[in-house]
Amino acid sequence: MKRAVLFDLDGVLLDSHTSQLTTLAGFATSALDRRVTIADLPVEAATTPREQVLAGLGLRGPINEDGWDAATATASLHTEVFPFVGDTLTALRAAGIATGIVTLRSHRLVRWLLPPDILNLIDIVVCFEDAVPKPAPDGPLLALKQLGVAPKDAVFVGDMEIDIHAARAAGIRAVGAGWGFAGPGALTRAGADLTLPHAAGLADVLLLLLAGAEPSR
Repeated sequence: MKRAVLFDLDGVLLDSHTSQLTTLAGFATSALDRRVTIADLPVEAATTPREQVLAGLGLRGPINEDGWDAATATASLHTEVFPFVGDTLTALRAAGIATGIVTLRSHRLVRWLLPPDILNLIDIVVCFEDAVPKPAPDGPLLALKQLGVAPKDAVFVGDMEIDIHAARAAGIRAVGAGWGFAGPGALTRAGADLTLPHAAGLADVLLLLLAGAEPSR
């Protein structure tokens, strides 16, 4: 029986909160031709669709994707994966567990954001151009299809309500990453099967779940 763990990217594997806000502020500064700082962004900017945030700042019309990518590249120069990521992925691989990322980012940006040694530990990456985006289940289901894993034999780790909704719609057990953007309370309310306040011992917890046990967290 083949098993798998799927991860969201931002806020789960990648510590990108500051870079996302910097991207928004930098793009808005260029697009609106006036200085926009992180302090000028709405409180929930990191968890609000970029179109909504930028419209609230005064942007009219579609987002220039080349300009957005340039702002993202600059803001992400100092973005790092969380310290636990390498050890967690290595432990899962050693246990014979397949791994995947399902993200709203593009393949181009994923290559910019993740170092090669981390990408080499991921078996499949599904981006927004590959399937209908979350909260639809299409992305997680595509990842599992390509991995040859049934939904009942997989776990999805996400930090936003849309991750939990996508996992549940796909019939995958949903683990809330409380260290990410939305916070533990929101993930529990969204229907996570298990919500973790932090990532300590994450590989052990995931292996227990995949073995059918119920971790005490």
